[in-house]
Amino acid sequence: MPDTSLLSGLIASRQRGASQKMPLTLRGRVVLPMHGPALDGGWVRIVGSRIIAVGRRRPDGPVIDLGDSILLPGLVNPHCHLEFSSISTPLPPEPPGGLAGWIPAVMQARFAETSNPAAAIAAGLHESAAAGVTLIGEIATAPPTLAYPTHGVPRLRLYRECLGLSSHRGALSLKQLRRSLDRVPPHVSAGISPHAAYSVHAGLARQLLRLAAARHLPVAVHLAESREEHELLAHDTGPFRTLLERLGAWPSPPPRLLSTADWISLGCRAPRAAFIHATHLDEAALARLSRHRDRAAVIVCPRTAALISGQLAPLQALRRAGVRVAIGTDGRGSAPDLSPRHEAAVVVDRGLVSPDEAVAMITTDAAWAIASESTAGQLAAGRRADLAVLRPSSWSADPAADVLCPTTEVVATLRGGRLIHAAAGSPF
Repeated sequence: MPDTSLLSGLIASRQRGASQKMPLTLRGRVVLPMHGPALDGGWVRIVGSRIIAVGRRRPDGPVIDLGDSILLPGLVNPHCHLEFSSISTPLPPEPPGGLAGWIPAVMQARFAETSNPAAAIAAGLHESAAAGVTLIGEIATAPPTLAYPTHGVPRLRLYRECLGLSSHRGALSLKQLRRSLDRVPPHVSAGISPHAAYSVHAGLARQLLRLAAARHLPVAVHLAESREEHELLAHDTGPFRTLLERLGAWPSPPPRLLSTADWISLGCRAPRAAFIHATHLDEAALARLSRHRDRAAVIVCPRTAALISGQLAPLQALRRAGVRVAIGTDGRGSAPDLSPRHEAAVVVDRGLVSPDEAVAMITTDAAWAIASESTAGQLAAGRRADLAVLRPSSWSADPAADVLCPTTEVVATLRGGRLIHAAAGSPF
């Protein structure tokens, strides 16, 4: 059983800023460091905000035994829209269905009189912490930085969104993005998000991607989300054009749009490029992703894909091509919660990946996808003490499967050695 009184005292003193130099050694039934095999009876030692050692068997000095628990790196949600976190249930697509039918529902939610982005963002951050998340790849619309709490919540890779199909709209959006990047606070990692292939004209896309390369910033682009998108890019026709004309966003003459394959090649001029959803990739796009696999990642959001397109990205083809795949939650406009574990369980249940592979997709691969692999996604000496502590209701022979089991509880989430979530009744 966990030593509740000692653990509570140590954590309380660390939360107050005291005893930060005192080693805190946490032991569980299993530790998943994610850079090597599972450690039965493993432990993690923390001093200040850093891990100083990870091992197995009995370490020197006092140990806090967390009993039948799994210790693993804080989960990484590489793609999220926190501004929709106040939505209680996913928004169903309207006629004609699909992405073109879902976008109007999202816009209505965004611009509703009752919308309070700051409150929604705060709620989403706390929900994420309760899900074991310590790092989020957030797509930020204006204002990009002022609404984000800084303490007691997961870290952020803040991708500033930019879009425009007309030259005027694109120039204004680019100006706002440049101003936003200059105001990003030092505790937040920055990125650039050209919104999507159907909402950014070719000239603006090139400007954004040159800016990302010049500033050494990662990019994130919604890409190949639907058949309707492919029809728009190839022929300037279909439900997407109808939608954009109805919204007053389709200029005359029509804008030049980049192909999916060209987005991949241009995006990979940035130090890291995450292509989100990628449900409808053709052979040319798969070939480009494989060619640029040293910089390109695909982020899938399984429950969003099921809602909007009814199918998942071609995970097995991507993996055969050597492309790293990560799993995100998108936002509460299309998913019932912000749990990466619940998203990862979907692809395991469908037999597309193993539990070990799925857990990597919400830790190491997710951190790589948002250019944070040097600081997140693993438990190792010298890294930040970002941990999730899970307690399965029952145990199998596979701890990765136990991580993804829906009855497994997130007992605690630590960011930099400090609690950002503790479940009711937990020893924390």
